Amino acid sequence: MKELKIVFMGTAELSCASLEKLVRTRGFQITAVVTQPDRPRGRELKEQSSPVKALALRLGLPVLQPERARDEKFIADLRGLQPDLIVVAAYGQILPQSILDLPRHGCLNVHTSLLPRYRGAAPIQWAIANGNTETGVTIMKMDAGLDTGPIVSQRRTPIRPEDDSAALHNWLAQLGAELLVQTIPDYVAGKIQPQPQPAEGASHAPKIKKEDGRIDWNRPAQNILNRLRAFTPWPGAYTFFSGTGILPVRNKPETSPATPHLLLKIWRAEIIEHVGKPGEILVADKNRIVVACGQGALRILELQREGGRRMSAAEFLAGHLLKAGEMFE
Repeated sequence: MKELKIVFMGTAELSCASLEKLVRTRGFQITAVVTQPDRPRGRELKEQSSPVKALALRLGLPVLQPERARDEKFIADLRGLQPDLIVVAAYGQILPQSILDLPRHGCLNVHTSLLPRYRGAAPIQWAIANGNTETGVTIMKMDAGLDTGPIVSQRRTPIRPEDDSAALHNWLAQLGAELLVQTIPDYVAGKIQPQPQPAEGASHAPKIKKEDGRIDWNRPAQNILNRLRAFTPWPGAYTFFSGTGILPVRNKPETSPATPHLLLKIWRAEIIEHVGKPGEILVADKNRIVVACGQGALRILELQREGGRRMSAAEFLAGHLLKAGEMFE
């Protein structure tokens, strides 16, 4: 069987599993990898390659980095490659119709939700934040809309209670890569007919913003815990504190003024039965920090002071005098 000529378009870490799986699978020839241009990143704002570019270079694949997917020269270069299929996974730009129409088998997208649920940029995070117990991956034939194209194949998977967005991301990346290479041969042979997405059940998963991570203690404990898992590692679940006890024990005289609005990042917590005013510290003893929520309470297991290191509750309390009755905001 003649090798299928594929152009791969991706940028984020999520894309890497699909690219590597395609390269390692017989019958597929990756003629080019398209990714976003190098961008300034980190504290020093040094230009860095995308994870997909770094992988492509390690694999010896040619890389294209147009500033805009609509660039006419880029589209002409793409047309010159004469791809049979374009595969897209977390590329980061909406493709024009001229690209969607270019390959004879169209463009397939690897999307990390069970479409039509969670169309958009952050399906993994919002599935966890909303307390879903199941998600999956969808291989979709792309159209001009935002994740609205017909479904080629899907695979379901449970969301475990301990999953955060990083763990689920890694699992869905692998699941999507496996489903992709299993789907393509039957799709290009005409054995799979893409099915329109049902109108019922469609939802949107907008891009995550830093403020999404701020804890609203008026929410039920289960909802706060879901959001903590969803927004780990970024932007993290965080709260503010202005009590005097947050100052280090060894430096804290009795008359120390309050530390205004110090940010605390919560890494791990568990739900316990307790009642109090939302945001109130109910317990702060040698190894327990318990905070009241709108319904129930959270026992904080790991946290991090802004500018500090990640600590267990016991480590944190050994250096900071939190007091029952003080408030997280």
